[in-house]
Amino acid sequence: MYGLIWRVLPGPWPVRLLLAAVLVAGIAAGLWYYVFPAIDPYMPFNDGAVEAP
Repeated sequence: MYGLIWRVLPGPWPVRLLLAAVLVAGIAAGLWYYVFPAIDPYMPFNDGAVEAP
């Protein structure tokens, strides 16, 4: 799959490397700012298991 993405990107390898880095950063930002906050209420990580005395 990564080979396919590398072959589809235009330009010589420095341009491809820059485009791949921008693509990865864009996907990470999209996950960080949109996807993870949307699924946060459904994740069990914030449920406290210890009760106050």
